[in-house]
Amino acid sequence: MTSLSLRLSFVVLLSSLIGFGQTPAAQAPATPSPAAPAAQSPDKAPNNQNQTPDTPAPPAKGKSAPAATAGKQATDSTPPEQRDRAQAYYHYSLAHMYEEMVSVYGHSEYASKAIDEYKLALQNDPGSEQLNAGLAELYFKTGHIRDAVTESQEIVKRDPNNLDARKLLGRIYLRSIGDMQGGVQSSEVLKLAIEQFSEIVKLEPDKIDDHLLLGRLYILNKDYLKAEGEFKAARQLQPDSEEAVINLAYLYNEEGDNKKAADVLQSMPDAQRTGKVYAVLGYTFEQQKDYKRAIDAYNHAIDQDKDNLDAQRGLANSLLGDNQIEAALAQYKQVADADPQDAQAYIRMQEIYRRQGKYPEAMATLKKAESLVQDSVEIPYNEALINEAQGKFDEAIQILQDLVDKNAKPIATMTNSERNNRSVFLERLGTVYRETGRNQQAIDTFRRMIELGDESAERGYSQVIDTYREAKQWNQATATAQDAVKALPKDRSMRLVLAGQLADNGKADQGIAMATAELKNTPDDREIYLALSQIYARLRRWSEAEEALNKADSLSNKPEDKRQDYFLRGSYLERQKKYEPAEEMFRKVLAADPRDAGALNYLGYMLADRGVRLEEALNLIKKAVQEEPQNGAYLDSLGWAYYKMGNYEMAEENLRRAMDHISKDPTVHDHMGEVYAKTGRLKLAAAQWERALEEWNRSLPADVESNDVARVQKQLESTKVKLARQQEGAKE
Repeated sequence: MTSLSLRLSFVVLLSSLIGFGQTPAAQAPATPSPAAPAAQSPDKAPNNQNQTPDTPAPPAKGKSAPAATAGKQATDSTPPEQRDRAQAYYHYSLAHMYEEMVSVYGHSEYASKAIDEYKLALQNDPGSEQLNAGLAELYFKTGHIRDAVTESQEIVKRDPNNLDARKLLGRIYLRSIGDMQGGVQSSEVLKLAIEQFSEIVKLEPDKIDDHLLLGRLYILNKDYLKAEGEFKAARQLQPDSEEAVINLAYLYNEEGDNKKAADVLQSMPDAQRTGKVYAVLGYTFEQQKDYKRAIDAYNHAIDQDKDNLDAQRGLANSLLGDNQIEAALAQYKQVADADPQDAQAYIRMQEIYRRQGKYPEAMATLKKAESLVQDSVEIPYNEALINEAQGKFDEAIQILQDLVDKNAKPIATMTNSERNNRSVFLERLGTVYRETGRNQQAIDTFRRMIELGDESAERGYSQVIDTYREAKQWNQATATAQDAVKALPKDRSMRLVLAGQLADNGKADQGIAMATAELKNTPDDREIYLALSQIYARLRRWSEAEEALNKADSLSNKPEDKRQDYFLRGSYLERQKKYEPAEEMFRKVLAADPRDAGALNYLGYMLADRGVRLEEALNLIKKAVQEEPQNGAYLDSLGWAYYKMGNYEMAEENLRRAMDHISKDPTVHDHMGEVYAKTGRLKLAAAQWERALEEWNRSLPADVESNDVARVQKQLESTKVKLARQQEGAKE
């Protein structure tokens, strides 16, 4: 998680909005005011100056106080003879004096008197917009929000071009949005604020701050096109406006167009780029996972403002993303030293320690973070990850189960945040169950995600299907995919999963037809072409797989999409034994994201399996394991690399760990058989090879390489002959 100020939360964005559109209280005329009564020194300030006392203001000099009526009830139709501008001015002056006394002494009675004096002034000059605006402003300042709104609305009704009244309404609506923090009411008030500031920019089109504020409101309303228009208008008014450029960049980042955001920021000449601009540029590159350029931008930001903690945090995040682990750790320590209350810095430090396998340091650092935050679910969740990384699965399960139980409540009453958290906890809990071979508990846990609906339901179904596939329960996997399609009829991804299941289970034509039917000749077809490509690849129809992948690649615009395309192309080439072009593809993935565990493992295993550049292969696989310490496939690769290097002890240790997670994988049993054979334990080798053959017999055709099966069968037969000879020799 990043804390750069650009990453505006709803409340943070609103706090910046409220600062705009401020209008001063109505000012007294330049002529001297009459002598004011002596101010009484208050004994003490009230508990709440916004509370208005019940006692009305005393009558004015020599006048009996008529019943106070709001200015909104008076109109310009009052006959001239009933207007007394001198008396209006007199009461206005008293009102202004009482306003100042509220500021000095804090007594709520002065606020009440000021309001009453404004009302008396309006009785004598009901058509004065200055008096009406002053009363509305006073209502706002003293917490009489409903009265302020009513008064301002009446002014706007009489005079739609009254700028001060519209700005006051806008400020009130902005404050209300921040107080409401989401929901239907907040959405309605947001629309009211947009309505007011839309009129304000028409009344004063040359005010850059009004355009910026309205643009931010449009972002909150997810009306990005109008937001862009306001920010561009602001920039047209002031081409070198830092705020206009930064807000445009924020908008494009919000839309996911990080390249466009970077282009806008880089359009500013170097000489005009402040530390703030460089910090936002760093964030933008970070979102693109272009960590090297992000690091450079953040360093520029810090050079200009060494106290910019947001830039320092961004630099630490980017160093971590660039796999510069030690440098990232040092940077997070600097952040923690500068801001000892920054819990996120400690959470990131424990993540690094966990990746380094320094589990005691990770736990101790997490405890520091825990001391800084109250009731944070992030702390116990990370504690569960530390336990999982150490193989303390029961402890991890208990913590995750506690988190699930803690936020148990009727789903209809959950906030979006509570639903998301519950989904994360359930998915991790189910994954740990699956890692430890407790497949039924994993399935039951993933099914609880389905109850949450939306994306959680889709992920829940996907995890159930994956669990059945790992357990080689093919019919159950297909049945679950069919259930998912019925339950989520609008979810295209589930239909594609079902298409893949059908193709895997001997219904290739039906699966291909089902996937092809989803094509709509739109950019969204990328997902369908990827699914078709993988179906063809599992059927070993390589030319069709490549053709579909090329079509998907032509629709790939985001860096992460390109990385996925490179990875799939590399895996297809490797399976066809085209190793050099395969390596080139994996290198492209790692150039874009050095921490891509899948590419690290695939490339490392491909090298190790052929006995090529073994030290490099080992280091690549170690990095993959560092990213996912309990990934059975990566542990198998690590064990196999050690085997190829002749380190049979480390090979056996890691292969055993792998079997704890992927006991039904034939490859890991094949590898362990090789280790046992090399170390002279032929009975154990034979048992492992028999298990490998059993698992291959239960596997889908797409997952079986006939050459591997033939090789293991031959080794098993040869080993059995050796064992028989040993037994005969022992008898003699």
